[in-house]
Amino acid sequence: MDLHLAGKTVIVTGGGSNIGRAICLGFGDEKANVVIADWDEVMGKSAAEEVSKAGADCIFLKTDITDNDNVQDTVKQATEKFGQVDIMVNNVGWNVDQLFMQETRDKWEKTVAINFWGMLNCTRAVLDQMIERKNGTIVNLGSDAGRMGEFREVVYSGCKGGVIAFTKALAREVGRYGIRLNVVCPGLTVPEGKEVVGEKSLWAGDMLKIFTPEAQQKAAKAYPLKKLGKATDLADAVLFMASDRAGHITGQTLSVSGGYTMM
Repeated sequence: MDLHLAGKTVIVTGGGSNIGRAICLGFGDEKANVVIADWDEVMGKSAAEEVSKAGADCIFLKTDITDNDNVQDTVKQATEKFGQVDIMVNNVGWNVDQLFMQETRDKWEKTVAINFWGMLNCTRAVLDQMIERKNGTIVNLGSDAGRMGEFREVVYSGCKGGVIAFTKALAREVGRYGIRLNVVCPGLTVPEGKEVVGEKSLWAGDMLKIFTPEAQQKAAKAYPLKKLGKATDLADAVLFMASDRAGHITGQTLSVSGGYTMM
């Protein structure tokens, strides 16, 4: 199936690691123009080189999504390079599992800033040009935690629930301009190796040590398909939602989680 993504320009936040990296590679395979917006310079440049090898035009722009001025500058540079931004993928997410009563306010603020404010900044930064053209697509990465609530992920669940509600509400507002917004929700998606995880990723540190092959097999038992998802599973869904093939789909939430949640 031709997704008609060739020549379109996409910005992927957090495109250097894990799911974001797979999304960038997927757009690269479709010969889209890919802008990797990541605050990890090493992983971002590495991903850009990998996407470019597939024959796509790809650039890396160091971006802190919690800094609105930085986000505006990234969109400006992407527009100057490729003429316009057709697709925004708000992929960045961050959390460290912890009981709510044990969390500090600093952690709350960081969780909200990355998972919600960052998405607001990036969405607002591309809307003017999309409204002017009367065309554009935004895909937000949510989480099944935002659909059902998750133990030890209270503030994160609240943020991702906010992403889902925000996406639906904005889809109602801007649908008249031909702009579509949808949410793709991952379940547990363990990186396939250290080489796709940067030191600033939520998977840095002890996370990969915790999710040993044995631990992953145990976690998979909670899923109807009895397996955990891969980054490419999410990338396939994001590419479809961003494409013209999903042209009559907006304001929807798609869980790509092996049936972990069934809404």
